[in-house]
Amino acid sequence: MNQYPAWKYVLLIVVLLVGGLYALPNLFGEDPAIQITSSRGFQIPQELEAAVEDTLVGDSITFKNSERVNNRLLYRFNSNEDQLAASAALRKALGDTYVVALNNAHATPTWLRVVGGKPLTLGLDLKGGVHFLMQVDMDTARSQQLDRYVDDLRAALRDERVRYVSVRREGNGLLALLRSEEDREQAVNLIRQDQSLQGLNVSQTDTGEYFGLSATVEDQQLQELQQTALKQNITTLRNRVNEIGVAEPLIQQQGADRVVVQLPGMQDTVEAKKIIGATATLEYRAVDESNDPLSAALTGFLNKESGL
Repeated sequence: MNQYPAWKYVLLIVVLLVGGLYALPNLFGEDPAIQITSSRGFQIPQELEAAVEDTLVGDSITFKNSERVNNRLLYRFNSNEDQLAASAALRKALGDTYVVALNNAHATPTWLRVVGGKPLTLGLDLKGGVHFLMQVDMDTARSQQLDRYVDDLRAALRDERVRYVSVRREGNGLLALLRSEEDREQAVNLIRQDQSLQGLNVSQTDTGEYFGLSATVEDQQLQELQQTALKQNITTLRNRVNEIGVAEPLIQQQGADRVVVQLPGMQDTVEAKKIIGATATLEYRAVDESNDPLSAALTGFLNKESGL
C-alpha cells in the first residue's frame, strides 16, 4: 500500500479547495444590465446616479443593484424586460449627453470578487456579441498629410523670409511659386533641412513668370503614414471600447488598412456603433497671424491660403 506524508494530503486538499473557490464564479451566470457612459469622455457627476434612480423609480422599474466602475455606471436588473424598459426610459431622459448601452454583467457575489474571483471570459464564438470590420480612410490621411506639408512649408518660408507667391496642393503633391531663382534655391535647401518637411521629393518646374517648385511624398513616407494612421485608429478604438466595459475585447489590424473589433457579450449593436463611430480626428493647423479673424468674418476678406 502506497503511503505519502500527511503534508502532501493537506496540500492536495488546499489546492482542491482553492481551485473550487475560484471556479465558483462560473456558476452564478450573468445579470441583464445597463451601462451608462459619457458620450464625450467627461467625468460622470455624482448627481447623475440620483437622476438615473429617480427616472427608474418614476417609471416603476426595479433594479437589483448599481455600481460605479471607473467612469461608468452599471445597473443590474432581474429580467430582460426590465432591462429594455430601463434602456428606453434612460435614453429619453439623458439624451445624447450620455450613452446608454445594453450589456450583461457577471453576477459574482461581492465577497468572491473581493478575493479576486472572476468567471471564465468567453469569446465571441461561445458568448455572442458584436463583430465590426472597419476600414481606415487612407485617402483622407494622405490628404491631411499634404495639408500639413503645405502649412509647414508656408510657415518655414515666412520664418526664413523667402519670398513666395503661393504654396498650394497640386494633385498628389504640392506646388510652391517663388519670385526668383534665388528664392527657389533657398526653398529647396529649406525643404531638405527642415525636419517637418522630410519625406518630400522636390523638383523644379517652369510656370511662366514665377519660379515653380513641385514636391511629392516619398513612397516610404506614405507607408509610414499608413502605419501611423492605423496605430492611431487602433489606439482611439481601444479607448472607446474601454468606455463600454466589455471584457476581453479584440481590436487588431487585418490586412493593410482594416481593423477588426470584436466585443463579446455586447447586446446593443446600435450603441456599440455609436460609441465606436464617435472617434474623432485631431488636426493641427498653422495660425495665420497676418489676418484678424474678426475683421475677416465681418468683411469676408481673407487670404486665399487661409480659412476661418
